[in-house]
Amino acid sequence: MEHVKIRIKRTSAGKGIPLPQYMTNGAAGMDLYAAVEEPETILPGEIKLVSSGISIALPEGYEAQIRPRSGLALKHGITMVNTPGTIDSDYRGEIGLILTNLGQAPFIIKRGDRIAQMVINKVARADFLEVEDLDETDRSTGGFGSTGK
Repeated sequence: MEHVKIRIKRTSAGKGIPLPQYMTNGAAGMDLYAAVEEPETILPGEIKLVSSGISIALPEGYEAQIRPRSGLALKHGITMVNTPGTIDSDYRGEIGLILTNLGQAPFIIKRGDRIAQMVINKVARADFLEVEDLDETDRSTGGFGSTGK
C-alpha cells in the first residue's frame, strides 16, 4: 500500500481535537472530528457548516474527498450536502464540513465527535481533444436507467 506524506495544521478551533485517523487497518477513509466550541444542533432539513479544526497541504497530484460517515447516515440521517466534497492540492484553508440532517429528529454535534471521513486519492489532469464524432459502444447514449432497474 502506498503512503503519502501530508502536512497538517490545527486551526485555533482544532486545539485538543484528534488529528484525522484510520480506525481500522483496512479503512480507506480517516475520520474527521467536530471542532465546535459548544454543542450544535442540526434540525431536520437544516444545513450547517461545521469546523474540522484542520488545514492540510496535499502534494500536487492528490485530492482529499470528504464523505459522510455511514453509521451517522443510517442511524440519524446525517449526511453531507456536497458529497464527496473535494479538497484540491492548492487549498490551504480550514476544511469545513457541510452537514445536513435528513432524519426525523434534531441531531446534536459535540466537540470531538467523529462526523465525516476523508479519503486521499491520486488525480489525473485531462487534456480535451475536440472531435466531430465519438466511438460507438453497446450502450451508446443510453443513460438514467437504460441498463435496467
